[in-house]
Amino acid sequence: MRYEIQVPAFVLPLPPVCHELRERDDQIVTCLSPLSLHPFIVYFIFISFNSKNFKTQLIYTINMYYNETNFNIADWKNQRHFSHTGKVPFSFTITGGFFMQKLIVFAIIGFFAQLIDGALGMAYGVTSTSLLLMFGIAPAVASASVHLAEVVTTAASGASHLKFGNVDKYTVSRLTLPGAIGAFVGACFLSNLPGDVIKPYISLFLFTLGVYILLRFIIQKQIVTSNKRMSAKQLVPLGLFAGFVDSTGGGGWGPITTPVLLARGNEARKVIGSVDTSEFPVSLAATIGFFISLGWEQVSWVWVFALMLGGIVAAPIAAWLVRIVPSHLLGVLVGGLIIFTNIRTLLTTFKVDPTIISLSYVAVGLVVIISIFIAVRNHSNRSNASTAQYPNDQKQMLP
Repeated sequence: MRYEIQVPAFVLPLPPVCHELRERDDQIVTCLSPLSLHPFIVYFIFISFNSKNFKTQLIYTINMYYNETNFNIADWKNQRHFSHTGKVPFSFTITGGFFMQKLIVFAIIGFFAQLIDGALGMAYGVTSTSLLLMFGIAPAVASASVHLAEVVTTAASGASHLKFGNVDKYTVSRLTLPGAIGAFVGACFLSNLPGDVIKPYISLFLFTLGVYILLRFIIQKQIVTSNKRMSAKQLVPLGLFAGFVDSTGGGGWGPITTPVLLARGNEARKVIGSVDTSEFPVSLAATIGFFISLGWEQVSWVWVFALMLGGIVAAPIAAWLVRIVPSHLLGVLVGGLIIFTNIRTLLTTFKVDPTIISLSYVAVGLVVIISIFIAVRNHSNRSNASTAQYPNDQKQMLP
């Protein structure tokens, strides 16, 4: 009899908390904790049960053979405990890297999301939440993790914008409070819904938001800066709606508030700085709402740290990247990525044939390629027209 044990590579000599084992005949064994430790050998407490849908990811393998040891069989789920002492006539395959692999993936998600957000002024929450949902994270936990990570990233971003004078304090003061209230209510609302039920709807919302971002950067218009402020009567409902959508969907503060403010003719630098600065209290309020509704134990601090770490590393790179890669090109890529990551959840929910899902991926890829071509062509045409007709005017492009 042979078992495969899922163990983090970097904690192989340390006590695992809860990992999986799989026998070749599909009998599942869940490793709960070690009975004793050795520098390179771990003795496990485990309980076996059956599962047809169990899947595991393997990085590398170390073969270990146990001749005689003691086992304390424990079933935490059903509160049952057993003991066994004697020879173990089967070999173990220690598989490392699952935890470390997931940690690296989350850091890459945080890096990529912050790279996009730093270059466009939006899409950190939408991008990271979409990718977390794709990796099977529950909607409420995904949104809570993203907003907790955003508390750090938005604080750093807001401080930088304040330092460089990119903030309109009038706009921030009227967006912050309603945005925080909307985010708190949205977090409590999402936390009280079953994850399996709400996940398709969240994916549908993110999919729609991805389509919106894609179209926006394809057909973006050129506007003259007017610096006309929105009134408090306009900013308050905008903040409430954007905050609620941001916490329920895991993102949406930037994609909703930024285009509305830009459409008023406000300076792009001030818009992005004001939106990023006001996002800090929104993320903080959403995080508090999730903690009250879900509890601190529902959030994996390791994953949050990975998201934060990736975002911190990406921040200076994004500042450089925005000077190199055109914003309209990045916008199309972001929209395509969000569509791509959420279409799988939607099609899987309706039990669509895997072949159709694969064809959908190809179709999305073709749409993104065509969209990039159209966006580049339109941007070039607008630039040429602007140079010919308004050579002395200062124009602002939607980011």
